[in-house]
Amino acid sequence: MKKNILLASLVLAILSGNAQEPADALRTSWYVPGATARIKAIGGAMGSLGGDVTATFVNPAGLAFYRTGDFVFTPQFGFGKTAATYLGREENQKNSRFNFGTTGFVWGGETNKKEKKGAAISLAYNRAADYNSRFVYRGLNNKSSYSQRFLEEIGNTRDANVVASNFPNGTSLAFNTFWIDTVGGSTNGNFQFKSRAAALLSTGLIQQDSVATWGGLHEFALGMGFQLNEKLMIGGTVGVPYMDYHRHSAFTEADATENANNKFDFANYTEDFKMRGAGFNLKAGLIYKPQEYWRIGFAVHSPTIFSLTDTYDYSVTTNTESYEGTQTQSTADITGTDIAQYKYWLITPYRMMASISYVLREIQDVTRQRGFITADVEYVNHAATSYTTHDEVNNSAEDEAYLDALNGAIDKAYKSAFNFRVGGELKFTTIMVRLGAAYYGNPYRVINGEENGDRLNLSGGLGYRNKGFFVDLTYVHARNRDTHFAYRLENGAYSGADIKNRAGNVLATVGFKF
Repeated sequence: MKKNILLASLVLAILSGNAQEPADALRTSWYVPGATARIKAIGGAMGSLGGDVTATFVNPAGLAFYRTGDFVFTPQFGFGKTAATYLGREENQKNSRFNFGTTGFVWGGETNKKEKKGAAISLAYNRAADYNSRFVYRGLNNKSSYSQRFLEEIGNTRDANVVASNFPNGTSLAFNTFWIDTVGGSTNGNFQFKSRAAALLSTGLIQQDSVATWGGLHEFALGMGFQLNEKLMIGGTVGVPYMDYHRHSAFTEADATENANNKFDFANYTEDFKMRGAGFNLKAGLIYKPQEYWRIGFAVHSPTIFSLTDTYDYSVTTNTESYEGTQTQSTADITGTDIAQYKYWLITPYRMMASISYVLREIQDVTRQRGFITADVEYVNHAATSYTTHDEVNNSAEDEAYLDALNGAIDKAYKSAFNFRVGGELKFTTIMVRLGAAYYGNPYRVINGEENGDRLNLSGGLGYRNKGFFVDLTYVHARNRDTHFAYRLENGAYSGADIKNRAGNVLATVGFKF
């Protein structure tokens, strides 16, 4: 019953566009995937290239180029600055992190030398997406209050007891701490409700949102590649991704004046959200060499089917000065449990990519090759993400309504996009020089006129190979744009923050042949 109460309140929030920020629905489809330092240096473009363990996660047909075994591991360090602009004011926040990227084994060899057939198998780990981020924004808002989203969530409810207990993810907390309140003169069972903060919009509300996220999308995979003849290679991968995402956010709005008698000083709404679970996917691809110097690649990634569990914990603290002083309430005070929890299935979009490469001196002996130019184009329909009830949960009609509302919100908010990657390498005996670029297109439909986002990576690096040992060093400069809404209103004006991130990432892949 307590879970159903939580779900009912979330449904109302989603229907009014208030429940989640854009990253919540996009984090499993809109990201810059991890790779070895070599592949990162060429923009991540390797759909037709092969010869690197990263092929396991992009186009497994590329594993068929292996004739020996490899072991690689990739430590990496990221740093950067995020600028968030809200209502004409900009705030900056610095970030840094260290983690491990693409790591694994590849075993390869010839199966028929005369017919130029070969096969390879890989066992690898990839940090598919990095969720570590931190930003803060603030500004003076004279158009709307966060509390108005709670009034919209109440809808036609007129029973104060229902409002006080049936919306534990926010609205009940706001009501019980007097951020929102009943209108004087209304009667029990027919109450009207108002916002104490919105009454001060004529002088404006100081608003601030602080958001910190961490975790990642990790994938473990088993891949196989086969060279069928001199021109054609095919491959497939079984992937087991693991989602580990955590977000802590704190939104505050406060009286912009020094008036201590207007019955509102400040209100703070905090959220602690975790998403964890594992999934399953398949990848398949081919690489065809129509002529000696050319390679054409095509790959398809199936949707990932995730079994996920979300946990939520909300709290509200409000100071209404001489009216009711400072009051605090959390979700646990209403539900009687430490956190609210919900388990469900999530299905991500499929991906399709095409690639072409031109290899300088394309010959089987890679020591005599002099470099290459390669490019990928990838299609992803971000609106295809969908949620469904989990068979381990005793689901109800409210569960179905919640997930239907969430899927409808995704369809309206997101669209398909193309991603482009290009890069090249020049080889000088044991030393290699690489450059690359990648662009990830805007996944948002325009609803409020402010939705916009894209990602641009510029990269370069060096490689060294000699007598079975190799090391690659790469620097990636990333420019990311996104939009963040602390809240959305169905029947009122609201504003989003423009998020711009400039980041650097240093990767070093060390490998050994065996």
